[in-house]
Amino acid sequence: MKTKLLLFSLLFAGAAYSQEIVLDEVASGFNTPTEMVNAGDSRMFVVEKGGLVKILNPDDGSINPTPFMDISSIISAIGERGLLGLVFHPEYSTNGYFYIYYSNTSGANVVARYTRSANNADVADIASAQILLVVNQTSPFSNHNGGCLRFGPDGYLYIAKGDGGGSGDPDGNGQNKNTLLGKLLRIDVNSGTPYGIPDTNPFAGTTQGAPEIWAYGLRNPWKFSFDNENLWIADVGQNVYEEINKASVNEGGLNYGWKCMEGNQPFQGGCPNTGEYTMPFTQYMHGNGNCSITGGYVYRGSAYPNLQGKYLFADYCSNKIGIVNADDNNPEITFTQAFAGRFTTFGEDNNSELYIASTPDNGPGKIYKIRDNSALSNNKVAASAFSIYPNPANDVITVANGGKGQIAVNADIYDISGKLLISKKLTDTNAIAIDNLSAGLYMVNITDATGGISSHKLAVK
Repeated sequence: MKTKLLLFSLLFAGAAYSQEIVLDEVASGFNTPTEMVNAGDSRMFVVEKGGLVKILNPDDGSINPTPFMDISSIISAIGERGLLGLVFHPEYSTNGYFYIYYSNTSGANVVARYTRSANNADVADIASAQILLVVNQTSPFSNHNGGCLRFGPDGYLYIAKGDGGGSGDPDGNGQNKNTLLGKLLRIDVNSGTPYGIPDTNPFAGTTQGAPEIWAYGLRNPWKFSFDNENLWIADVGQNVYEEINKASVNEGGLNYGWKCMEGNQPFQGGCPNTGEYTMPFTQYMHGNGNCSITGGYVYRGSAYPNLQGKYLFADYCSNKIGIVNADDNNPEITFTQAFAGRFTTFGEDNNSELYIASTPDNGPGKIYKIRDNSALSNNKVAASAFSIYPNPANDVITVANGGKGQIAVNADIYDISGKLLISKKLTDTNAIAIDNLSAGLYMVNITDATGGISSHKLAVK
């Protein structure tokens, strides 16, 4: 049963609309979800820290009674350890390959390939395990494991590795190009044994660094994602800053600065700023409950036009969702108010709609679908005095400006889910045909020549 959690209003600086983020509960009963991915169909695969992968059917909120995978017997889930990552091969529908990232019983981090069962697409073949990579943590620390896995648009597997733990990167792993700790790795799983090194990796075929490294100077990249030709990395900070990094997928060898830098500032006790570091796309400071970033995605779904091109992330400590325009030259973060629970990971379904997982301090983990309710808002956020008539209407509505002199330039009509149905430029006429709309309630956003928007309810008979 889907229920609405909370509704909060976001007014974006420089924007003329009110954005309302709603979390619709899809399912409950998860034990510390750490990842949520799809395999190209309607199913969502939810990873639990303790070693289970469960299949969620978001259309009805059901969870398959048999887990897709259970490797709880071979992992350590102490502290930040556990089953942390899952990704499906781009050709999963034909080869059945998927990859996981977990902490083994010795505390080392493992990347392994598995195959789905030949007899049941909802179950993994546990006996098919092939270990690709084992990276030891810095003893005796159990934190900063990274764990996110993604295939890039180039077909290579990217792997996020934390700096090995401890406070302030005591062994200097972030800047050490001869260790895999504190790095973003890139490997070719379609060649080599157990994998190949892409020729375009920055240290391929040299002695300057480990050939698997794609980028370095990371503290604990807790989730990264790809958006077209851009790579987004959320890196958890130490004492002051949480950072969001953005780079072209073609930019290998970038140094994000840790531990010399925390965000765009020198880190105390780190090292001199030599100017060779790639500064964050944006960052935010601790305070107001914030302390640990959970990376998300740039929204590319079709249901919520006002979210298009926005990067969504969350803060684990404050329980807030952050939003920033992915294309801004001077990006400004806007946060929601706090929701219930602690956000551990985002998910993107096969329609590019977004989900988020929450682990309450007490109680079961929950999965929510993210909804932008701004299309349903009846708050006027512009000074315009537009109206629509008749209302209720049959086949045609007319936009009027109340004699105030404003010129309407566009009208957008949405259904109650926020889906855009009609978009009409208002030039020679202010009449809009709505004869293809079924009887019911809709919302109309009228944009004036200054970019101001007013929203109106429309009843269709």
